[in-house]
Amino acid sequence: MQRGFVQAAGHSLEYRLIPAHQVNRPTLVFLHEGLGSVAMWRDFPVKVAAATGCRTLVYSRHGYGESDLLTEPFDTRYMHDEALIALPELLDRLGIEEPVLVGHSDGGSIALIHAGGARREVAGLILMAPHVFVEDLSVASIAQAKIAFETTDLGQKLGKYHRDPVKTFWGWNDIWLHPDFRAWNIEEYLPRIDCPTLVIQGEDDEYGTSAQADAIRRQTAGEVEVLMLADCRHSPHKDQPQATLEAMAGFIERLA
Repeated sequence: MQRGFVQAAGHSLEYRLIPAHQVNRPTLVFLHEGLGSVAMWRDFPVKVAAATGCRTLVYSRHGYGESDLLTEPFDTRYMHDEALIALPELLDRLGIEEPVLVGHSDGGSIALIHAGGARREVAGLILMAPHVFVEDLSVASIAQAKIAFETTDLGQKLGKYHRDPVKTFWGWNDIWLHPDFRAWNIEEYLPRIDCPTLVIQGEDDEYGTSAQADAIRRQTAGEVEVLMLADCRHSPHKDQPQATLEAMAGFIERLA
C-alpha cells in the first residue's frame, strides 16, 4: 500500500493507495463522511479492494484526519469546492482517470456534484447515505450530535481519527446548522449524470430518509440501482458490512 501526502487546492492531504490485483478494473476513490477520514474507514476499503481487484484510493479532505487543519469555517459551498476544485486536482496529481467514486454521506454528495458538474469522465458512482437536499431529520440529528460533543466523550473518540477533533467537528457541525444551509440543494446536477449509480441506504438512517435515494433515482440520467438495508442506520459499511460489500462487488463486476 502506498501512503503519503499530496497537494490539492493549496492543502496537504493524506492518502492511501492500494494497488490493483486484476486487470481492466476501474480505480475506486473513497470519499468520506462529514466526520470521516482515512482512518475512520478502518479496513473496509482494503476489503473492497480485495473483493473487486481494483486499485483503491482513500484520502482525508482538508480539515480531516492527518490532512491540513481548517483555518477558517466552511461555507455553504464547501462540498462544491471539494467536488469541482480539490478532487479534480487530486485525481490529476495521482494519475487517476475515469474512477468509480465511492462516497458516504457528505462524500456521496461530493461524488454527485463531481459527476454532474466537473465535466470529467466517471465510470460509476457508489453512494452510501448521500444527501441531495437538507431534511428536518438531518438537522435534528446534527443538533443532537452537537449536544453529544458538548456533554460526552465524543471529542475524545474523534481524536483517534483526526489531528484536531475540535476543529473538525465544529467545521462540519456549524455549517450544517447554519440557517443559510437549509437552502442547500444539489438536484440540479442529477440530470447531467449518465454513469451507472448504486445507492445504498439504511432503512433506519438517522440523517436522511429514502426521499434522498428517490430523488437520485428519479432525476439522474444514467441507470440507478437502490438498495435499502434493514437494521441499518447511517453507515451501511459498518452496520451491514457484508451486504454492502457484496452489493459493491456486484456493481463493480457489472461495470467491468
